[in-house]
Amino acid sequence: IPPDYIRPEQELKSIGDIFTEEKSIDGPQLPTIDLAAITSEDEETRKKCHDELKKAAIEWGVMHIINHGVPGELTDRVKNAGREFFELPVEEKEKYANDQATGNVQGYGSKLANNASGQLEWEDYFFHCVFPPEKRDLSIWPTNPADYVSATIEYSEHLRILTTKILSVLSIGLGLEEDRLEREVGGKDDLILQMKINYYPKCPQPELALGVEAHTDVSALTFILHNMVPGLQLFYEGNWVTAKCVPNSIIMHIGDTVEILSNGKYKSILHRGLVNRRT
Repeated sequence: IPPDYIRPEQELKSIGDIFTEEKSIDGPQLPTIDLAAITSEDEETRKKCHDELKKAAIEWGVMHIINHGVPGELTDRVKNAGREFFELPVEEKEKYANDQATGNVQGYGSKLANNASGQLEWEDYFFHCVFPPEKRDLSIWPTNPADYVSATIEYSEHLRILTTKILSVLSIGLGLEEDRLEREVGGKDDLILQMKINYYPKCPQPELALGVEAHTDVSALTFILHNMVPGLQLFYEGNWVTAKCVPNSIIMHIGDTVEILSNGKYKSILHRGLVNRRT
């Protein structure tokens, strides 16, 4: 691979085979939180769900969430639309290219600009605002594949509902009124959802590169709709922990904004993305 993608020597020591690491049962494991009872009318059942979510937010700041309310048929449509877009010829994708030099960050791009480490990331992406409706610039949304716009809009509406539920639980966990955190990050009307589809091409030397270098998210919350290919690692208790592939889950991160608003009670965890040569 080109030298600009090769990570610093000290960092290379921590990059292993992601498939081997995903199978390991040693060490701490990313928690899985069942949200089926998040709004249960039974107080004890609801409290148990809330306590588990709060505990994961305090101890990890990241978790798999299941029974999250987003239909499986819809998540399949969203994943298929993203995959089909990145399978298009480069000339077709470049019709939607962003132009960071002019401040136009929405659209299709590659990590061709040096980042914090000075090295490049093995990734292409498509980024745009998806909610609220008046913030959508549909002129830059792909019309190919045909289902991209409708699937993305429907998915964003489900995520917006889920965001309110999560922020409500986190607010209550801080001893605040249930809508307090949501009000602090924009409120019912102005909270913005942005979507970034990450595409990691097959890498001939995955032991030398990263798809996304170590970082925390500046957002309030981040939801990762994964495709059951391992790659996400979390820096937990001084070591890199590989997130398992949990079917039908969405991975949720606490972002820097909620860590700050909670005075550090909820954690925004350092994480990164590994690549592989298979898929």
